[in-house]
Amino acid sequence: MGFFKKLTGAALACTMLTGAAVAQEMTFFRIGTGGAGGTYFPIGGIIANAISNPPGSRACEEGGNCGVPGLVAIAQSTNASAHNVNAIQAGQMEAGLSGAATLHFAYNGIGKYEGNAKPDLRVIANLFPEDLHLVLPKGGSLDGIGDLKGKRVGIAQAGSGTQIAVELIIGDHGVNRDNIDEAELSNSQSSERIADGQLDAYFYAAGTPVAAMIQLDNTKGMELYNWTEEEIAQANKTVPYYIPSTIPAGTYPGVQYDVNTVAVSGILVTNANIDEELVYQITKSMWSKTARKLLDNGHPKGKAITLETALDGVAGIGVPLHPGAERFYREAGVLQ
Repeated sequence: MGFFKKLTGAALACTMLTGAAVAQEMTFFRIGTGGAGGTYFPIGGIIANAISNPPGSRACEEGGNCGVPGLVAIAQSTNASAHNVNAIQAGQMEAGLSGAATLHFAYNGIGKYEGNAKPDLRVIANLFPEDLHLVLPKGGSLDGIGDLKGKRVGIAQAGSGTQIAVELIIGDHGVNRDNIDEAELSNSQSSERIADGQLDAYFYAAGTPVAAMIQLDNTKGMELYNWTEEEIAQANKTVPYYIPSTIPAGTYPGVQYDVNTVAVSGILVTNANIDEELVYQITKSMWSKTARKLLDNGHPKGKAITLETALDGVAGIGVPLHPGAERFYREAGVLQ
């Protein structure tokens, strides 16, 4: 951050207009994402790029980026959902990505957030579905989720949204930390352990295709567990924000079969105390023509991030929209 602060001198923080140097205020906007091997990190980077328009940049109407004038958005790699909601509540980051389940639990102070609610969380947009992958070594199989007992299982990073949901879901099948050898690892670390034979299975929720799994699939190979209808129904009952989903055959070239699973929405979240006008401008810039090009070309999941789906499922999470975002969606006719 110190590097950026040094760039606030006249050379960067001013633009030339009719021969006179006019100071333009620079605003930093930190976006918490996830690990480099997942989907949050690249998607967060695309969003940061789309909403930025640093001092001295060409204006949107002049062919420049259609971000917020003077805004420098920075995507930061983090431990994903749980880390991000904590940091946003504490004012350590201005925004971040979170799974809908974690967002619901944190805002309402339930589950692992009992007595530790995050009341200042506010929604900017629903982004994309995150499929829960249960990854197995090539040729591996399970006779149901209960078959994880006695195995070495990656349950995602400590306190992450995936871990919170996974422990609830596997608990319905009699699986818990007492009868598995659990590993609290990132997606990349987990895939490496699968490849090295140090894990028997691991869970990870992310938008497909996931970079670390593409690499695993291309090198050692992998299998994805195909959930039964009963397991999907039970998971949806226990964690209502995980809904039925399918990872189509060929999403990962080595997995040539449809994988039935559950998925949770990835949400862009901010703090209630962030300036309403700033969030309005950020929300508006997310759906600009240049943002559309960046999303469509930057990551396969980017195409799923649309204005038409920006409010899908948001009402059911029970977390309010930020007033700035709400104002934009009303003006755009998306919210009545």
